[in-house]
Amino acid sequence: MRERRRVGAYGVLRDADGRVLLVRGSALADFPGVWSVPGGGLAHAEHPAHAVVREVTEETGLTVEVTGLRAVLADVVAYADLGVALHTDRVVFDLAPVDGTLRDERDGTTDLARWLTPDEAAEVPLLPFTAELLGLPVTPLPHDALRRREPFAEPPADRRQRFGAYGLVTDPAGRVLLTMIAEGYPGAGRWHLPGGGTDHGEQPVPALLRELVEEAGQLGRVVELIGVDNLHNPAALGPEGRPLDWHGIRVIYKVAVDVPTEPLVTELAGGSTARAGWFTAAELVGLPLTEIAARVLGRRDG
Repeated sequence: MRERRRVGAYGVLRDADGRVLLVRGSALADFPGVWSVPGGGLAHAEHPAHAVVREVTEETGLTVEVTGLRAVLADVVAYADLGVALHTDRVVFDLAPVDGTLRDERDGTTDLARWLTPDEAAEVPLLPFTAELLGLPVTPLPHDALRRREPFAEPPADRRQRFGAYGLVTDPAGRVLLTMIAEGYPGAGRWHLPGGGTDHGEQPVPALLRELVEEAGQLGRVVELIGVDNLHNPAALGPEGRPLDWHGIRVIYKVAVDVPTEPLVTELAGGSTARAGWFTAAELVGLPLTEIAARVLGRRDG
C-alpha cells in the first residue's frame, strides 16, 4: 500500500452541564454517520491552533478560543480499495466558547452538531480517537463504515509537510540535552532540541524516545506535553538539493533522563545530527540555538 500522511487539529468543548460538543460525518465524509469531536485537516502552513478555531466555526457556527493543549494522537486507516494507508496525526486542544449560535454544517463533511451527555456519547458510533479522548470504550467500527471512493491526490513535488516530536530533556542535575544540526540541513551548526520526524504508523511519544537514543544515546521518559510549534519556510534548502515549501508541525514534551550518560550519536551516517551534549544553565549562555530551542529555553535570540 502507498503511505500517505495528514495532520489534523481537533477540539474538546464542554458546556456548563458537562456535555461535550460532537459532530456527525455527512455523506461526503470518509465515515458517514460516525461522530467525532469537531476539527479537521490543516491547510499548508497553517498553525494547528488556528486550524481548530477555523474548523469548529465551519462545522458548528461557534466562535471558540484555545485554552490548552490536551493530547497528540496518531492512527492509521487502510483504504484497501484505493491502495492507501493514511496516517493521521491529531493535535487536540481544549476549547472555550466565545460567541455564536450552534448550527449544523451545510454541504460539508459533517451534517449534525450536538451537545451530548457522556451517556449519549457512549450510545453513538464514535471515531476511535474520539472515544479515547472521552474515556469511552474504543469500539471497532463496522467493516463497511469507511465509504471513501475518490483517489488520494499525489502530494506536490515542491511542498512538504512534516510532523515531528521534540523534547526539553533534562537530567537530575538540571542540565539540558541539546543536539547540533549537521551540515547540509537547515540550521546547520546550531543547537536544537532532541527529536525529529515521526515514522508512518508511529505515535509521537515512542518516536521521541527513539530519536533520543539515535541522536544522543540516552534513555528517557516523557513527563508532560508542553506545546506545539509551527514552522513555515517557503524556500527551505536541505538534502533534497532544491528549495521546498516546507511546513513543519512540532509537538514538544518535557523528558527526564534519570541516568544520564556521555552523549553519543548512534543514528546511521548521513543523519541530521552532528553531535549532542549536556549543558548547564551557564553553558547555555551565548550558545547558538535554533529558534524553537531558544523559545523553549526562554531565550529571545535564537
